[in-house]
Amino acid sequence: MTEVTEKRTDLPWGEITDETIAHAAELLGTTLRRDRMGGWVTEVNIDAISHFAQGLGDRNPLWRDPEYGKGTRWGTMLAPPTILYSVDGTTVAPRLAGVQWLYVGTDWVWYDVIRRGDIYDAPATFVKQEVKGGEFASRWLIQTGHIRYLRRSDGLMVGEAYGKCARTPRGNALKKEGKQKYKAREEYEYTAEELAAIERALIEEMPRGAEPRYSEDVEVGEVLRPTVKGPLTSTDMIAWYSGWSGAAPYGGAHGDAVRYRTRHQDYHVSEKTGAKDSAGRGHLEKKTGEDVGMGGAYDIGPQRISWGAHMLTDWMGDDGFLHTLSASVKRPNLLGDTTTWHGTVTGKEVVDGYHLISIDMHADNQRGETNSTAKATVLLPSRVDGPVVTPIPRNLTADK
Repeated sequence: MTEVTEKRTDLPWGEITDETIAHAAELLGTTLRRDRMGGWVTEVNIDAISHFAQGLGDRNPLWRDPEYGKGTRWGTMLAPPTILYSVDGTTVAPRLAGVQWLYVGTDWVWYDVIRRGDIYDAPATFVKQEVKGGEFASRWLIQTGHIRYLRRSDGLMVGEAYGKCARTPRGNALKKEGKQKYKAREEYEYTAEELAAIERALIEEMPRGAEPRYSEDVEVGEVLRPTVKGPLTSTDMIAWYSGWSGAAPYGGAHGDAVRYRTRHQDYHVSEKTGAKDSAGRGHLEKKTGEDVGMGGAYDIGPQRISWGAHMLTDWMGDDGFLHTLSASVKRPNLLGDTTTWHGTVTGKEVVDGYHLISIDMHADNQRGETNSTAKATVLLPSRVDGPVVTPIPRNLTADK
């Protein structure tokens, strides 16, 4: 593992300048230390699976009932595909101390199911940095990392992800530019009818389960059953953190957090108390969420992307396989908002005996604003060619 340990103390804090951009670019091609972005889960045991599924509100018995999995073609309990976010969070956003990082998307590929008892290593490499400009700030960046999820028992790359983070000014830096990424707004006031419809959708949510969804039965234009999440509460956020990462992305708690901030100078200063804390508290605290330009307390990118994956795994059934998911987070989803993921089948093809179903996806909030988009490839069993055989060949969707 390569590591660059030189620490610069002469660079401006919280600013995007030619110097700070160049300093971050020095790490391109480097495999990074992951003491806070990876390792919340190393072994995918029953507790890790259960906690992640509960954090999603995903009732699929494949990952909620150890006995159920034994009766499926997989012969064991499985984990939701995006549990790999808890092995490594896919946030690769090096240097630029004091500059906000916002998760903007993941390009996922999975090659095998994730089984109870799997143990993973997940090297992460900083592979790309793009300088942007526009309405959010005069200059901001997108940093991309490549994470490989290697099953320790046989070395197989079970999945890989390209995680993308925007690096944007926060707080006073935004004020100096006279810009605000998203204006603060109050929580949405739902009607009784709206709340009843949301609760009904949540209660009626049901995975397809053991009944195979054969490729031959799927038609282009078919609409997937939407998946609804909300109105988002702080309890929902705590449940997600419990399965995903704890406080690890923010340096930990108490003394661990102080030691982390001493090493990395990555923090947000409360205007009220003067105390240092992670800007990550903006996910739970309205004022900090406004301060970093998100308009209020807001959800987490991998969380929202995992909600989209939940829709797909419910639809495909026990015998289906989620192969690719390329998702972009477009705007904040604030506490009190409701997100609904939608999907439509846009294509079918057979490649080397694998039946590929292409799905276009988008997520809207209760105001009708699109907050996320995605494209996915699901592999389904066939009455002619039989079940999906794993591991999936690496080049199956190379041209897609």
